[in-house]
Amino acid sequence: MKTITVTLVLLGCVIAGSFIKRAARIPLPVALVQIATGALVAEVFDFRVTVAPDVFLLLFVAPLLFLDGWRISKEGLFRDRWTIGALALGLVVFTVVGAGCFIHWLIPLMPLPVAFALAATLSPTDAVAVSAIAARVPVPQRLMRVLEGEALLNDASGLVCLRFAIAAAVTGSFSLVEAGGTFLWLVAGGVAAGVVVTLVANAAKDWAATRFGEDTGTQILISLLLPFASYVVADRLAASGILAAVTAGIVMSYEELAGRALAGTRIRRAAVWDALQFAGNGVVFVLLGQQLTGVIARAGQAVEQTGRHAEGWLLVYVAAVSGVLFVLRSLWAWTTLRLIAFRAGRGAPMTIRAPGWRVVAVTSLAGVRGAVTLSGAMALPLFLADGSPFPARDLAILIAAGVIIVTLIAANVGLPHALRGIDVSPGTREQRQEDEARCAAARAAIEAVTRALGEAEKDADEADFFAQAGARLIAHYREQIELHVRSGADSARGLKIDASERELRLLALGAEREELYRFARLGRLTDEQTRHLVREIDLQESRFSVHRPRD
Repeated sequence: MKTITVTLVLLGCVIAGSFIKRAARIPLPVALVQIATGALVAEVFDFRVTVAPDVFLLLFVAPLLFLDGWRISKEGLFRDRWTIGALALGLVVFTVVGAGCFIHWLIPLMPLPVAFALAATLSPTDAVAVSAIAARVPVPQRLMRVLEGEALLNDASGLVCLRFAIAAAVTGSFSLVEAGGTFLWLVAGGVAAGVVVTLVANAAKDWAATRFGEDTGTQILISLLLPFASYVVADRLAASGILAAVTAGIVMSYEELAGRALAGTRIRRAAVWDALQFAGNGVVFVLLGQQLTGVIARAGQAVEQTGRHAEGWLLVYVAAVSGVLFVLRSLWAWTTLRLIAFRAGRGAPMTIRAPGWRVVAVTSLAGVRGAVTLSGAMALPLFLADGSPFPARDLAILIAAGVIIVTLIAANVGLPHALRGIDVSPGTREQRQEDEARCAAARAAIEAVTRALGEAEKDADEADFFAQAGARLIAHYREQIELHVRSGADSARGLKIDASERELRLLALGAEREELYRFARLGRLTDEQTRHLVREIDLQESRFSVHRPRD
C-alpha cells in the first residue's frame, strides 16, 4: 500500500507542476516548476522518497534512453556523425577531465575520484529540455538533430565514465589497462545485449502475431518491457545496461520500418510512450525537489567543517561549476565546428547562415542538464568498500541539482536571443526528400485504386458508384502531387492554400465532434456509438494537427 501511495503522490506532483507551468504568465521551464512542487510537498507534508541508485537507473534512465534511441533521426545521426561524435564522446572526456580537476581544486574536501564522478554526471545534456525551451523560437532542424544525437550518445558515454569514477572512489585504486578492458566489455556487452534482446523479442512477437493475430495490448506491453529486459540482461553480464537500453531503442526503430504493426497499435503505442516519457522526466525532477532541502542541509554541514560559510559557498560552488562547464563546452564547440567546417571545405558548419559565434553560443547554451544528470548524481553509492560513507555525496548531488537549474534558466533566457540571428537555407535536403516521398506515396495510391477499378467485378449500378468514388480519390491524390511538385511562387501559394485548408478542416472536425457529443447528451447516440464516431474524428484531426511546417 505504501508503494501505491508514493507512486500516486509523485504522479500527482508531476500533474500539479504541469498545471502551474501552464497557468504561469512567464515562460518557465516545467522542470523548475516540478522541482519546486516536490520541495513544497516535502516541506509541507514531510513526504520524502528515497530510491536506491541502481533501481533509479533501471526505472527511470533505461526507458527514457530507450525512447530517445527509438525516435532519433538515424539519417541525421549518420550524416552528422563527426559533429555528434565529437560532442558526445570527445566533449564528455574533455568535461570529465577539465571540470573534474577544477572541482577538486575548488572543493578540496571532495576527493579527485569523486570530483571526476561529479563531472561525469554533469557531462550528459538533455535535448528534451532544449526542445521545450526552443519551442518559442525556430531552431534549425539540422542543428536540433545534432543536439539530440549528442544527448543520446553522451548519456551513455557519461554514465560509463561515471561508473569508472565511482569504482575508483569506492576501491581507492585505478588501472588504465584494466579500465580499458572493462570499457571494451561494457560497450560490446551492452550493445550485444540490446541487439539480441530486441531482435529475439520482436521475432517472437511477429511470429505470434502472424500465427494467432495481433493484439494491441500485447504489442505495447512488449515495447514497454524491452528497455528493462535489455538493461537487466546487460547488467547480469557485467556490461553497460545504459548502452543496452540505447541500443535496444535504435534496433527497435529499424524493426518498426518493417511496418508489421497495425496502424491502431502504432497510434496507441506512441500515446503510451509519450505519457511514460512525461511521467518519467517529471518524477525525476519531483524527487530532486523532495530531497533538495535535506541535501542542502547535509551539504552545508560538510562545507562548514572546512570553516566556510555554508550558504554563500554553496552558491559559489554552483555558479563556478556552471561557468566552467559553459566555458569548456564553448571551447570544444568552437574548435570542433571549425575543424569540421575546414575538413568539409565549406564555410559555415551545418549549412547555417550565421556568424560563427552565434552557432557556438547556441550550441553552448543548449547544453542543458536534465534527468540523466540528476539520475547519475543520485546513483552515487552511499558507502565505500570499507563501509564508510561516500565522501561529499550530498554536496555532489546539490551541485548537480544547482547546475541543472542554472543551465535551464540560462538556456531559457539566452537561447531565444542567440537563435534570432540563425536562419536555414531554403529548399533543404529534408524538404526535397519529404516532397519526393509524398509524391511517390500518392502515385502508389493512384496505381492501387486504378488497378482495383479495373479488376472489380460488380453489376452496372455498383460499378458506376465504384468508378465515381475512385475518380474522386484519384483526383485528391493528383492534387497532393501537384502541391508538392510546384516550385517558386506557385509552391509558396500552394503551401498557403494547404495551410488554410488544414485550418478549416480542424475547425470543421471540431464542430463535428461537438455535435456528436450534443447528440450523446440528448440520448440520441449510445456511449459505444459516440466513442466510435469521435475516434474517427480524432484520428482525422491528428493527421492535420501533427503537420510539421517547413523550416
